Amino acid sequence: MGKHSKTEARRKARVRRAVKAHAFGKPRLSVHRSSKQIYCQIIDDTEGRTIVSASSLEKTNRESLKSGATVEAARVVGKQIAERAIEKGIKQVVFDRGAYMYHGRVKALAEGAREAGLTI
Repeated sequence: MGKHSKTEARRKARVRRAVKAHAFGKPRLSVHRSSKQIYCQIIDDTEGRTIVSASSLEKTNRESLKSGATVEAARVVGKQIAERAIEKGIKQVVFDRGAYMYHGRVKALAEGAREAGLTI
């Protein structure tokens, strides 16, 4: 493991620890972004299972979006995850940005989820 991955792992663990400490039983909206796609899932940490997920790789998104690596794609994925969560009865989540800065695609995903009715 290189120096960069160690710092990223430490930063991710620090953010996750803080998110879990302030969650008070709410599910966690976890984000992962790669250079070409963006993925998110809502996780129930008490049971350790994924409740709903969405990504830019889904067939509808691949057909409608030009690329999965844009702010527009992240906003669409955020709206999808919020709609699916509300269908399951989840209205409040805590946002886990992982090791990523709250900027660009990560911020757009959170804003998309808020627009669709999810409280973060």
